[in-house]
Amino acid sequence: CCHVVTANSLFGMGNPLLDICAVVDKDFLDKYSLKPNDQILAEAKHKELFEELVKKFKVEYHAGGATQNSIKIAQWMIQEPHKVGTFFGCIGKDKFGEILKEKAEEVHVDAHYYEQDEEPTGTCAACITGDNRSLVANLAAANCYKKDKHLDLEENWKLVEKAKVYYIAGFFLTVSLESILKVAKHASENNKLFCMNLSAPFICQFFKDNLMQVMPYVDVLFGNETEATAFAKEQDFDTKDIKEIARKAQALPKDNKKRQRVVVITQGKDETIETFPVVKTDPKYIVDTNGAGDAFVGGFLSELVQEKPLDQCVKAAHYAANVIIQRAGCSFPEKPDFK
Repeated sequence: CCHVVTANSLFGMGNPLLDICAVVDKDFLDKYSLKPNDQILAEAKHKELFEELVKKFKVEYHAGGATQNSIKIAQWMIQEPHKVGTFFGCIGKDKFGEILKEKAEEVHVDAHYYEQDEEPTGTCAACITGDNRSLVANLAAANCYKKDKHLDLEENWKLVEKAKVYYIAGFFLTVSLESILKVAKHASENNKLFCMNLSAPFICQFFKDNLMQVMPYVDVLFGNETEATAFAKEQDFDTKDIKEIARKAQALPKDNKKRQRVVVITQGKDETIETFPVVKTDPKYIVDTNGAGDAFVGGFLSELVQEKPLDQCVKAAHYAANVIIQRAGCSFPEKPDFK
């Protein structure tokens, strides 16, 4: 019945960030003009925020960044064997880099970071107030990933070749398009599964050329309704209907004809998921923006890598997102109870 999953069969590449999570007060948000529920990139005015967060509040550190989060959740869902998930990204040679390596190891992700000393390790401040999380990301080293310095090295490329399922969040399109294309083409030529996430409206708008260079290799495309709407607008789809957008995204040119593209769009307020081919799902889960989106993908990937049918992938995705929504900050319980 069950497909035995092996080490390094799931591969992720992206922006590794050390999550610094703390429960803060409204004054702290106001001081740095943060919305209670948001995801932004750090600007000059946020320079002191990271230090103040660590000084003033009780912080927890976790291995973070969208792709690494999804790989980590997939590994958590699978439990055994360890190191099913491989992760590549760039960090600094510093204290935060060391903490990040420890944290990745703790959650049994096989992280192989490209370490450089020009930029410090990227961080993401998760400022928690009540049920809300305001995320401020400072990419720093994450921006410095280099194909020729890391991905192309024989021992690293061997890990890419071992994988059957690949996942890269759209955020990485701003860092290393050539790295994404090399992995995506490998997946397509070897009839393996390449998955991508629209990640944010700004990716669909300002990095659409990069996105469309990768699109022919995408077997599974993830996004939420806000991202899907932005994507449709940029692609002149001429519709705001989510189902129609999913159909049009599915119909975009595809390199590997052996697989039909699957489009998975999460809709918070309508509480449904549409995937194509259509999968009926229980509408009682709401996927919010923070952490839950990464968890949704992680749950989905955990079943995909075990070659489970789509409806089972969606079920696991809902389960993982639902667990994460119910927990403060950036944590998950020791073991899943997903069947």
